[in-house]
Amino acid sequence: MVIDDLSPSETDRVFHALADATRRDIVRRVLVEECSVSALARHYPMSFTAVHKHVAVLESAGLVAKVRQGRESLVRGDIDRVRTVHRVLDALEQRWRDRVAQMERILAEDP
Repeated sequence: MVIDDLSPSETDRVFHALADATRRDIVRRVLVEECSVSALARHYPMSFTAVHKHVAVLESAGLVAKVRQGRESLVRGDIDRVRTVHRVLDALEQRWRDRVAQMERILAEDP
């Protein structure tokens, strides 16, 4: 399936990243306010390294970006990327609605 906003490999990375509840929560948090990785790690029952790996997956998908501020690495959400993902989901929803409507038309036809 080709979706104009994202390449197939980008789509795969984004949906892989969003398939995990912790990563979805990280995106929600950093869209509200940028946070250091260590501050994020305090919210989850896992190691700093595990949270850092989650952030790396999100960064690879383009959903977050890390920026250095002194000795800290701050994570901020990319709202434009999230909006792009929203458009992709809307397009997929519309495609399925069109297919269901087509099936309803076919089933409503007289045999």
